[in-house]
This record gives sequence, structure tokens and C-alpha cells, in this order.
Amino acid sequence: MGEHQKEFHFFVDGKKYSSPTESVTGATIKSIAGVPPAYQLFLETHGGGADQAISDGEGIVLSGGEKHFYAVPPATFGTQQC
Repeated sequence: MGEHQKEFHFFVDGKKYSSPTESVTGATIKSIAGVPPAYQLFLETHGGGADQAISDGEGIVLSGGEKHFYAVPPATFGTQQC
């Protein structure tokens, strides 16, 4: 009997990806999605709350609803254009 392996889906910058494991780290999400290691990863929150910064070593559980992330290049915060 063949057992179907469950996949856990998530989105990065609007594109769908999958993981064979329910629990992943920020670094794993970036690796699967092809995000450069220096980029900062954020988890989108619903409602009026601030999005959550995800560090490379932080664990994320992918079950319990779709998770949407976005990646931001380094040195884009706190800069002003003149």
C-alpha cells in the first residue's frame, strides 16, 4: 500500500511553495522559495497588526491556515530619498 505524503503549502511574494514537513525555519522557507539569505522574511498578519519579522532560526508551523510571507532586501528600512 502506497502512503501519500502530505505536503504543507505556504506563499512567498505571492507564489505558492510546499514543504514535506509541517515545521520549518525562516532559513528553510527562504531556501525553498529561492530568496537570497541576506533578505529579511516577514509573515503577513491579518487585520491591523504589524507583520512579523521571521529570523532564519525561527520555527514556523505551516498547518492551521495558509501562511503568506514576503521577502525584503537588506538596507531598505529607514532610508529616505531626497
